[in-house]
Amino acid sequence: MHELSIVLSIIDEIDEQSEARDLHDIEVVHLKIGVFSGVDRDALLFAWELACEGTRLEDSRLDIETVPLVIHCAICHEDRPPPSLYQLCCPECNTPSETIVTGRELEVVSLEVAA
Repeated sequence: MHELSIVLSIIDEIDEQSEARDLHDIEVVHLKIGVFSGVDRDALLFAWELACEGTRLEDSRLDIETVPLVIHCAICHEDRPPPSLYQLCCPECNTPSETIVTGRELEVVSLEVAA
């Protein structure tokens, strides 16, 4: 389960950044996760609860925004979602695409801190 190592990296980064900015009582961590990122949302949520036990993030929660897969068609010059995650081609002209516009994200977007 590589989600645990991802969560541990996120926690390390949050600890470092929150300490540098003197932030305490983080309540919510907002993430963006692309559907093509290879990260399982449920496994990430489970790993978060497990990894936060006994830390200052123990009572925090993850708010995950799922980012859809969008590809760019070099023929149509348009950004569109493909027909499926396994068929990366333009849904209009059926041209295979090499350019993924969105869908591979894995990023911490923001933190909510208690007042």
